[in-house]
Amino acid sequence: MSPDELVYLGVLAASIPVGFLFRYLSPPVKQGAALLLGLSITIATCHIHTLHSLVTVIGTWIIIKSSWRHAPALSLSWTFLYLLFFRLVTKFGLPSPTPFANAVQLLLTLKMVSLANEVRSFHVEKKKDVSSFAKSPVVGGLSQEPSIYDILSYSYCYVGIMTGPFFRFQTYIDWVRQPSPLALPGLTPCLQRLKPVPVYGALFLAVNSVFPLAYVRTEDFLDQNVFYRMFYMVAIFFVFRMRFYSAWCGAEAGCISAGLGCYPEKALSKPGGGPTVDYSPDPTTEEKYDFKTIQNIDCYNTDFCVKVRHGMRYWNMTVQWWLHHYIYPNAPFKAYTLRAGWTMFISAYWHGLHPGYYLSFLTIPLCIAAESAMEASVRAKLGPRGQNIFDWVHWFLKMRAYDYMCMGFVLLNATDTINYWMSIYFIMHVIAVCCILVGRVLKGGKKEGRRGDKEEKREGEKIDNDKNKSGEKTD
Repeated sequence: MSPDELVYLGVLAASIPVGFLFRYLSPPVKQGAALLLGLSITIATCHIHTLHSLVTVIGTWIIIKSSWRHAPALSLSWTFLYLLFFRLVTKFGLPSPTPFANAVQLLLTLKMVSLANEVRSFHVEKKKDVSSFAKSPVVGGLSQEPSIYDILSYSYCYVGIMTGPFFRFQTYIDWVRQPSPLALPGLTPCLQRLKPVPVYGALFLAVNSVFPLAYVRTEDFLDQNVFYRMFYMVAIFFVFRMRFYSAWCGAEAGCISAGLGCYPEKALSKPGGGPTVDYSPDPTTEEKYDFKTIQNIDCYNTDFCVKVRHGMRYWNMTVQWWLHHYIYPNAPFKAYTLRAGWTMFISAYWHGLHPGYYLSFLTIPLCIAAESAMEASVRAKLGPRGQNIFDWVHWFLKMRAYDYMCMGFVLLNATDTINYWMSIYFIMHVIAVCCILVGRVLKGGKKEGRRGDKEEKREGEKIDNDKNKSGEKTD
């Protein structure tokens, strides 16, 4: 493990016992202590580069105070443009930020855009309340506009400050104001989430030592037979998954120990978004709670779901919620595949400027189009047994597609990525294009279009329903 990875591990490990201590604090003390601890971690790891995050926060606060109506669009523009400056900062003669500063900046970008949407929603609903003399049926809406202290406290809250998960401002406020945090579940769900981490960690270290990424860049690797080169991407993606499974399960455990994101099961919480229905405590029954709001990874479904589009839903789930609510609905396209492509482009930009991100993320829409074509032209015509076989083949190809795309994500450089893909004859691109062509030949194009339209309509209705419940609005 690199020194940076050891620092991440140390922060994650320390956050878990610290979280249990925060349950004993009163709301004002909890808010101040979480800010102080988070800011201390940021300064200790980011040094002078802490100023980048501070400028982002102050800029967002000014936008919100100046024009809450346009805050969502303005905050998105501001934070994403600042990301560009942050990544090109050496071009201006300034020192290169630390990896930790990059991690803080990424999560802060999500928080600031979400905050702007929440504040706009608060003002819109407030005007409705005044005009109708009735309380609007918003779930999880703000009760007042946050102060600069509230915004700083949310931005630098120690929980997940470098590793995530993303959570909304309302989730943070609910945590600060929990009436009885000691009565909420903590130790059992925390241990349950940590249980597989030693296994994931051991597998990461073992397989990474046998299949190092650096070997892919050597001439010796290209001398290996094509089947070995194909298998190597399977091993690399396995290492990639084990690394993030370990980190995200540990990050979730840190949230659980502190009680962040703990809501009654009947609230039907969504990862990242929080409760989707109204809930109120029932003194006559024992309340059951969950931590769905801060769930960032579903390891089983990531590995064993059938479709490429479904695989994205179970990976980095809180960020997927953010993309689904703030980027996908505002895409400048109508077709599902193009909207997905736009969302993947924004996701790639959020991750960084390395060409490998774009080569990987923009392969996803092609894979989605391919699986849609085959489902409409082949699977729809099969019987139950045939569909079962089709699904197993689909799952196998889905995993190979993610293996293939992962190489761009970890190699980063365009030359290295293309050289690797070329060494295995761009196999997944070829398979995807062939599937689309087969779908058209089998007259699946029309059905695929209708299927895509229906799926897009369902997606749109789902987003609208979620926003109506949560009070989220976008320009």
